[in-house]
Amino acid sequence: MNIKLRRRKFLQFLGYSALISKAPCTTVIADTKETIIKGISHSSKDELVLAKGLTYDVVIKWPDHINDNQQFGSNNDYIAFIPENNNSGLLWVNHESFLPLFVSGNERTKQNIDIERKQVGGSILRIKREGRHWAFVHDNGVNKRIDATTKIPFSLDASIKNSKVSEGTLANCAGGVTPWKTFLSCEENYHAFYGDYDAKTDTHIKSVFKWEGFYPNPVEHYGWVVEIDPHTHITKKHVTLGRFAHESATCVLSESGNTVVYSGDDKIGECLYKFIANKPNTLESGTLYVADTVNGNWLALDIEQNEILRKQFKDQIDVYVHARYAAALVGGTPLDRPEDIKINPITGDIFITLTNNVRRGNFHGEILKLKEKNRNYESLEFTTETFLTGGRDGFSSPDNLLFDQRGNLWFCTDVSGKAMHKPPYSEFKNNGLFVVPASGKQAGEVIQLASAPTDAELTGLCFDPKQKTLFLSVQHPGEQTRDLEYPTSHWPNKDRLPASAVVQIYGPMLESITQV
Repeated sequence: MNIKLRRRKFLQFLGYSALISKAPCTTVIADTKETIIKGISHSSKDELVLAKGLTYDVVIKWPDHINDNQQFGSNNDYIAFIPENNNSGLLWVNHESFLPLFVSGNERTKQNIDIERKQVGGSILRIKREGRHWAFVHDNGVNKRIDATTKIPFSLDASIKNSKVSEGTLANCAGGVTPWKTFLSCEENYHAFYGDYDAKTDTHIKSVFKWEGFYPNPVEHYGWVVEIDPHTHITKKHVTLGRFAHESATCVLSESGNTVVYSGDDKIGECLYKFIANKPNTLESGTLYVADTVNGNWLALDIEQNEILRKQFKDQIDVYVHARYAAALVGGTPLDRPEDIKINPITGDIFITLTNNVRRGNFHGEILKLKEKNRNYESLEFTTETFLTGGRDGFSSPDNLLFDQRGNLWFCTDVSGKAMHKPPYSEFKNNGLFVVPASGKQAGEVIQLASAPTDAELTGLCFDPKQKTLFLSVQHPGEQTRDLEYPTSHWPNKDRLPASAVVQIYGPMLESITQV
């Protein structure tokens, strides 16, 4: 197939073909702006390796102080930016987990667990522009930690396990930003902290960190989406979005003005969800759906609409608490670890990472494209196609996604530290950051722009408002360390222990890709 035909087929697959003839001369679809992106090869270096024309600075790292009394947490993940004006804004940064060896010690004592409970949750941070770049501002009035000790009420005034308030948030992975400019933070692998109860099999799951031995908190209080108001610091856990290992909470406004939220359940054999609000500017009223990707239907997890749910659950709150079980009962399709979800700003299509499923031999995962019927986010019908395939297309185990204003797709990979550099992952070396151009001679190519330090995962992709800076989390470098005298990574501290950090990436290469 010749290059021009291959490129046209790629643009048609993205959904751009219908736009080409209608696009004004200034749109990127018309190829008015051309840039040649020179990527890098896979790397095993203990460094954040960037393509030529890109530079990075560390914005903040564990355990820097964010105010007089609190420190930046461990294993930073999702990043969201809400601008205040042209020169300042607020970042939300998730803190997913920690390595006990680094932060507290492996011994399970109350003192060590109390240290660990301050490591997770998230950070609200003020940043300001200094020249062309951004700097953290030590501001006691704004900067604040939300962690595993923060009292957080449930939405709907719901009582879950005899309490209307949960103790803390944890396992905070990806998230979202609401149309009314609050942050959403997703509790993902919550079972590692207090364990879990599996309603499908009627079994209890033991935790990894054994917090329940000192704080017997109900496991049902975790696995939710938390909303954080960055100005008032008011928080709540949204019951209506269901309880499962939320990887993301991607918001979009429907034509009717209601908010639609897409979420993946990051576990092998679990499902894809969306919530459709039925009132503007709230997530407390609406319907939660699970995807049947075989037949292309969204299935309501509504006890009033489904007899099988009425037989199994006592009320709608019970359905939300056991959303995984409810999804299985109504026919939700098991998927290969559905993780991050982003919406193409040009076509409106939804892109979903299916990271992998080693149990059935899918080691490298894929990126799925979902198209709602009539491009209506409230539609209950959709189609899906595979966009990229891990392994074959030069990457493995896709995780976080981001679109820029030109429709280019950015994504990071997440090969686990235990599997990295071992078959079948050997050729991919350290995890990386990739871009897939939407137009030009390189349309459809998967180009690596960054390689992570040893053991680390790159995550939390987030642009500043002008898309001249890319914020990125470098998470858990050196996580395979077993002896503090011999850490597997030193990044970014040279001869000392490694630290997770938020970096900003900038330079002429970035601007040539993102700027219209």
